[in-house]
Amino acid sequence: MKNHTHLHQPQTDNGAFEPMHPERFAAAQKSTWVSIVINLLLTFLQVVGGFFAHSQALMSDGLHSLSDLLSDVLVLYANRHGNRHADADHPYGHARVETAATLILGTFLAVLGVVLLVAAAMRLQHPEALQAVNPVALAIAVIALVAKEGMFRYMLAVAKRVRSQMLVANAWHARSDAASSLVVIVGIVGNLLGYTFFDLLAAAVVGVMIAHMGGKLALEAMAELIDTGLDAEEVEAIRQTLLNTHGVRALHELRTRKMADNALVDAHIVVDPKISVSEGHYIAESARHAVLNNHHVMDVMVHIDPEDDLQAKPNAHLPGRPGLLAHLVERLEDPSLLDNRVVFHYLDGKVDAEIYLAAASQQAGQADALQARCDELVCDDELFRAIHIHRSHAQN
Repeated sequence: MKNHTHLHQPQTDNGAFEPMHPERFAAAQKSTWVSIVINLLLTFLQVVGGFFAHSQALMSDGLHSLSDLLSDVLVLYANRHGNRHADADHPYGHARVETAATLILGTFLAVLGVVLLVAAAMRLQHPEALQAVNPVALAIAVIALVAKEGMFRYMLAVAKRVRSQMLVANAWHARSDAASSLVVIVGIVGNLLGYTFFDLLAAAVVGVMIAHMGGKLALEAMAELIDTGLDAEEVEAIRQTLLNTHGVRALHELRTRKMADNALVDAHIVVDPKISVSEGHYIAESARHAVLNNHHVMDVMVHIDPEDDLQAKPNAHLPGRPGLLAHLVERLEDPSLLDNRVVFHYLDGKVDAEIYLAAASQQAGQADALQARCDELVCDDELFRAIHIHRSHAQN
């Protein structure tokens, strides 16, 4: 028996897009547009300034700003589409659009970093061609450093407030830009002091930093796309929440996987095998809501087990209700059993049966005789482990 949520997409009257998390969507849109404007200005300033000031490091940092500009556009797209509600084709929502965007961004940065590193290394092979940098480059690098550090602090604050993994990644990307601008400043200062190769050396370092950040983002996104589970501490916390639910006797096959800023959880819980189906369902609902209320989880699917099916004998080989009833009638030679309420419990590779005699069969002697025949039957029966006769007025 499984218990899970069904995610639906609310529609507006005119069919317009309605984000699943309006606050996160609005915050991401605003912060990303701020980043776009700043990166557009910095790209122009750094590339043009670096070209005329003869600074390879500043031009490399300008290309880094250009990559930020492109990534911001990607973030806008992913934020819009990733915030759509679940639909028939995407029952778990569109959150992994963010993950895919992070993977594309990381791969792009890794390639760009390698290209910048190789270009700087090749130019270092010809030190005689190196030129002195114009002091204007230093002023531009300082402006870029201040702008990128300020943008990092702003974007990280927004990302933490709305709990967006992609915005956090974009914020730290801005911090890496600030670090690269600091390296550029060191390289330009070294060049101005007479060490002309410092500028190209700084360009190479910037390339390494860009490649490292891109590779890290790509690997993290790839880990999520291949359904890497949550960290051990969070999994253990979810395990305890499930075990603390009243009616849950044990737990096994707890599986988790990330879904952008949320997670999906599957669990098998063991309950009393003799309770009703509805009570088992109630326990599953209680366990599910406990996890949803205490952890950052999007959906929980709970499977109910009457025993630990990882250790108990499998029951799949046993026949269903019609086959079991026919077997009982044949072995006990009593067709009237079909007039009674019979409950079957599939446990440890065999079946326990409870037979509730109808009102017409309430004589104590008949019930005792039937119990004796059942006790004799289970001694050598391949299907039944125990059979209990109940004198009850309960009807089918």
